[in-house]
Amino acid sequence: MHPVIAKTFGDLSASYYFRQFIFGLIFPVLIFLMTGPGKHPLQIGTAFMMMVNAFLYPYSRFVYESVLEFIVGQNEFFVNAAFMRIVKLMTMLVCWSCAMIIAPIGLGYFYLHPGEAAR
Repeated sequence: MHPVIAKTFGDLSASYYFRQFIFGLIFPVLIFLMTGPGKHPLQIGTAFMMMVNAFLYPYSRFVYESVLEFIVGQNEFFVNAAFMRIVKLMTMLVCWSCAMIIAPIGLGYFYLHPGEAAR
């Protein structure tokens, strides 16, 4: 593997990447199910962009969680579980749909600060 690629993409721990990748597959799977046989067909370009978002989602989520941790710190908030699930789902959707915009920030961080395996 090229050193720049290994230096940039290799700093998320495998368990964190896999966990977030699985969560990132929720949205493309739902979209694929909604556009199944006999329904409105999904274009190849759209399917490709959804898969790119799914692969970049863990880096996007890393940026989101890092910013949130910076803002909130070690504080804990006690809120209604249903409200928290809705907020979590919405932040996941934003991180997934904007992964191509947000993830380069995390990748740039990993490139500039190598060897700091995150999460």
